[in-house]
Amino acid sequence: MPLKVTKELSALERMTTRELRDKYEGVFQEACRSNHRTWLIKRIIWRMQANLEGDLSERARQRAAEIANDADLRMKAPPRRPQPDAAPLAAAVKTAAVSFSGDRRLPFPGTLLTREYKGRTIQVLVLRNGFEWEGETYKSLSAVAKAITGSHTSGFLFFGLAGKGDDQ
Repeated sequence: MPLKVTKELSALERMTTRELRDKYEGVFQEACRSNHRTWLIKRIIWRMQANLEGDLSERARQRAAEIANDADLRMKAPPRRPQPDAAPLAAAVKTAAVSFSGDRRLPFPGTLLTREYKGRTIQVLVLRNGFEWEGETYKSLSAVAKAITGSHTSGFLFFGLAGKGDDQ
């Protein structure tokens, strides 16, 4: 009598965990220690197929045992290797303190903001204490945007620095 895997699988999936444990014990003829439904279903359906179609041959079992015995199993983590001397690298790296103005939308000093506006390419240099455009220094991006457009506008919006959810 052929096993209808799809039918059996759907029947197993409708069972409670307690029923699956009982089925496991009936199929494997041993106590079940697991409560993991997915694992139980896979094991039960596998065993039902193996019982019906035949299990691994003795030769296949011996070969699997040989492969498992040849496996190089690590029982503990390898020892830490000493790191190469990092002093030469540390001497080559230069660090500098960067002041943060508090507004995370502002780019770091030295950044060049570029935008097309009415056929012109606008480039504004971010300074430590302001912004430079066409040789003039401005205290805020909004002041730069007002000088460019002639009307008050948000500098962050004008230069595309205001992301979604940012406070305006």
